[in-house]
Amino acid sequence: MTIKLRQSNLSKLRDDDFEVLIVGGGINGAVAAASLAGRGVRVALIERGDFACGVSSNSSNLAWGGIKYLESHDYLLVNKLCKSRNHLMRQYPSTVKEVRFFTTIQRGFRFWPVFIFLGSVLYWLMGRCVTKPPRYIPARALEKAEPVINTSQAAGGLEYSDCYLYDNDARFVFNFIRKSLSYGCIAVNYVESVAARREGGKWHTTARDAISSEVFTIRSSVVINACGPYVDTHNQLSGETTEYHHLFSKGIHLIVDQITDNRRVLTFFASDGRLFFLIPMGPKTCIGTTDTQVYTPDVTVTNEDRDFVLSNANALLDLERPLTREDIIAERVGVRPLARKGAGGVADWVELSRKHVIEANETDQHLSIFGGKLTDCLNVGNEVAQWVEHLGIHIPLPDKKWYGEPAAELRDEFMLQAQLMDLDALTDTSSSEPLSERFWRRYGESAFGLLERIREDESCARLLIQNAEYTRCEIELAARREMIVKLEDFMRRRSKIEFVVRRQEIARAPGLVEACEILFGDEAQERLQEYLNPS
Repeated sequence: MTIKLRQSNLSKLRDDDFEVLIVGGGINGAVAAASLAGRGVRVALIERGDFACGVSSNSSNLAWGGIKYLESHDYLLVNKLCKSRNHLMRQYPSTVKEVRFFTTIQRGFRFWPVFIFLGSVLYWLMGRCVTKPPRYIPARALEKAEPVINTSQAAGGLEYSDCYLYDNDARFVFNFIRKSLSYGCIAVNYVESVAARREGGKWHTTARDAISSEVFTIRSSVVINACGPYVDTHNQLSGETTEYHHLFSKGIHLIVDQITDNRRVLTFFASDGRLFFLIPMGPKTCIGTTDTQVYTPDVTVTNEDRDFVLSNANALLDLERPLTREDIIAERVGVRPLARKGAGGVADWVELSRKHVIEANETDQHLSIFGGKLTDCLNVGNEVAQWVEHLGIHIPLPDKKWYGEPAAELRDEFMLQAQLMDLDALTDTSSSEPLSERFWRRYGESAFGLLERIREDESCARLLIQNAEYTRCEIELAARREMIVKLEDFMRRRSKIEFVVRRQEIARAPGLVEACEILFGDEAQERLQEYLNPS
């Protein structure tokens, strides 16, 4: 079914005319598509890789109000991001959850712990006090509160609240793509824009299908460049000149076995002065991040990166034995695209924020989206719709709400049905989270179909890959609705299996072949070998 959906959408890309073409399927492109399609605009979206395969699947999984921007006195941005974070919490209560940040300040740091605590109080007030209030922690109380911390050089600490994505960032992004598809958007992954020209009042975008190598033309009135760190590259391709450009700061995360069972984010200041996190990721811990200016968005994790993260973790934590490269289960790497006027400059994490900028060429009906972050994504979607209307495209349903979880009444009905069929007793998962909660968070109202499938066959509630927290019926749903072209699309982005299960364990899992057969049918063996033996 995934193949049929993709092929059907490819045919429509070739044959139909669109009011808007979005190039890029990261968070900016995803919310732009959902916002426009939900308001009745004829919109298409292409992504040269898989949806959310770049920056949007390599974040810290945090939806936060930008407490670090207080240091650069960007109070207006912090205020805006706090409002955006609170709005996300209200609209996605199952996904965007409050989490406590436990921060340790070392002796000799550039600010006294009490001063930083006062900053957290200001941050809480700017966040409208919707989270739990911060509290100061004297140095002598740190070890008792969190034994895993090395307190030998600690001057004090604090605890405050922010938010994180319960599953993973790529899943959050894909749900906007999935919603846009439901609204009629023609979205296709693995299709690259290779040329674009303005002719006869229309954009003619030359696209190449990375799977078949077919080249074809997409016609649209408006083009939105949502290519993330490749915005400048695509603007050069289409002949667009902009005032803003991107600088790049590389960040990496390493995933290791769970370091503490306290479900909170441990926060430190690394040896280079920037924030350093230990973030819960299911049964594992995600550690990072680095901040290295680079001059291309095409980045990899180096041994220097690994050693920086590991050495900081070993210095800041009181572990039974030091972490080594052998402890790394998975890695994430991406660049932060930082919007800046003019070309060149320094990608300073304090001075340059992740605020977004939408730059318009009204004559050519072209938009470029610079910067951005998950926290502010709903604002990006709304602003794009305003700009598209300004460029002369009629918005049939300007007040339509295009985001958020289904109504609480629908959730209550789902939970009732799950309770009556004793869903949580049917699965063999070791997770402490009920299966019903997980189904609802990931799939919303589509989760009713999972209940129906399990009523037909209770074996559909079993896990195909141990410790992965994904059932057979979820993989069947993904095959039908989630446009999975390669096994990596499911293992790394629609799910977080690759981040919490070692590749060797995945390869040995008895259910992996069955999962491939569900996802790819006759191409199962080919896709499996492609995943296990990447070129």
